[in-house]
Amino acid sequence: MLWVKNLAYYLFGNKITAIYGGSEAGKTTILRIIAGLIPPERGTITVKNQPWFSSEEKINVRVQERRVGFVFQDYALFPNMTIKQNITFALKDKNNHQLVDKLLEDTQLSNLKHQLPAHISGGQKQRVALARALALEPEVLLMDEPLSALDIETRIKLRELIRELHKKYQMTTVLVSHDIPEIFSLADNVLKINNNQLEACGAPKDAFDKNLIKEQFSAILG
Repeated sequence: MLWVKNLAYYLFGNKITAIYGGSEAGKTTILRIIAGLIPPERGTITVKNQPWFSSEEKINVRVQERRVGFVFQDYALFPNMTIKQNITFALKDKNNHQLVDKLLEDTQLSNLKHQLPAHISGGQKQRVALARALALEPEVLLMDEPLSALDIETRIKLRELIRELHKKYQMTTVLVSHDIPEIFSLADNVLKINNNQLEACGAPKDAFDKNLIKEQFSAILG
């Protein structure tokens, strides 16, 4: 897993980093490694000068001690809890109602806070998932293809929201995406992964072949 050695350099610095690659390329595995759900074979993961993992120093910070917010592709909301209860569940201090109200406002969910997930749209569910991840007050926000199941209009709105929240909460964000225009819209950096190897890295305009970029954007414009 040679790409693990590069994670600390490319992912941590209050930037949005996209991870791009084909199916089974290892994109979600990287997120799980950062979260502490899967131990890497070797390498280091450092967040704000604090080691979360080091194979040489035998450091592996427990999942519960890593300040990570995780937004899943399928939302993973609790169906029997209201929107507000879903967000409150993630709080360290369950009495921090001020933070919950702030997140509801920031994600434009205040008027839906008493609704159950079954009664809201896919885009609204993703807003709840995002607010719940932020309720953890994470140092690192991980998002696993969070917009792939949404229609194009909703995706564009949520891209704008993700950019706004990233700027407001000043955290490192790691986004798995197979959508090149989405990566250009959101990411400062991109890691191209192929067979668990780091194939290319850098700004989106430098990481992708120019003909592929033209082809992807042409498909959107028709």
